[in-house]
Amino acid sequence: MSGSKPLIATLRGQSQDIPPIWLMRQAGRYLPEYRALRSKATSFLDFCYNPAMAAEVTLQPIRRYHFDAAILFSDILVVPDAMGQTVSFETGHGPRLDPIETPEAVDRLNSFDLGKLDPVFETIDRVKSALPADVALIGFCGAPWTVASYMIAGQGTPDQAPARLFAFRHPQAFERLIERLIDASVSYLVRQIDAGVEAVQIFDSWAGVLPANEFASWSSGPIARIVAALKQQRPQTPVIAFVRGADAQLPHLTRTLGAEAYGLDTALDPVWAVAQTSPSTVLQGNLDPLALVAGGAALDREIDYILGAFAGRPHIFNLGHGILQQTPIEHVERLLARVRASRS
Repeated sequence: MSGSKPLIATLRGQSQDIPPIWLMRQAGRYLPEYRALRSKATSFLDFCYNPAMAAEVTLQPIRRYHFDAAILFSDILVVPDAMGQTVSFETGHGPRLDPIETPEAVDRLNSFDLGKLDPVFETIDRVKSALPADVALIGFCGAPWTVASYMIAGQGTPDQAPARLFAFRHPQAFERLIERLIDASVSYLVRQIDAGVEAVQIFDSWAGVLPANEFASWSSGPIARIVAALKQQRPQTPVIAFVRGADAQLPHLTRTLGAEAYGLDTALDPVWAVAQTSPSTVLQGNLDPLALVAGGAALDREIDYILGAFAGRPHIFNLGHGILQQTPIEHVERLLARVRASRS
């Protein structure tokens, strides 16, 4: 079945007249059907761990728009939750975790309990049985650096200073944490693949704050190890690496990470990305989510610029970051219509 799916064909290096399209956070708060279902869950984690609800939310944007891929509805912080760290989500404030402030706190984490994530794998099974035949299913995890930054700070921070300071002050303990996250991420992604996802994306949302030495140690190095392990254990499954904010590193990343595709963030000029990478490299992105909010001529202009930049090479149309809550549904419909009419 995967051979007839536009996303999988592109991830295998095929350039297509109409690029496949999906959007990061396509299942989310901008959809009224999402908000209606979310109101019935007692907490966000309960929402993620309820297979019936999570499957329904994963499928909602496919029913509404027929994107070329569904992405599993979950959260990157289920991994620390499965390591025994207390994780919660406060409305309007995002995730809250018990912060890791000492090396001893790293060592007090539990072994990664993959069984705790059985509801996620049941969600995958439910989604697979309901997807249209031409729609792929993407699984995901957070990259070790991004997950570690939340685990140490106990919340999102603008510059990830708590994690960077911890790495400077306690390098051995930080390395132990990264090692544990590498192992957990591989186990988690392999289990997602075995449950039925056809591609996986690794999100390193906070890589852009790291200087060169730290970037190699804590971002690109761990991602490369995860990709290598997946290629050894589940070589048939394509990997998308989204290393946000590391624009100047893109040429190096495409030569060293070993992924099938590379997500581009909003700030990266697609013309530059095309010029700096092999014509066979699959690139994904990178419409500004604010252009999608704005709509109209501005949206059309940005869509056309991206389509023109990637013409003739394998490309997955996506945003440069997640879709915003205030995005009008009709603007998403306009985006899809314009992309899918681009080569007609």
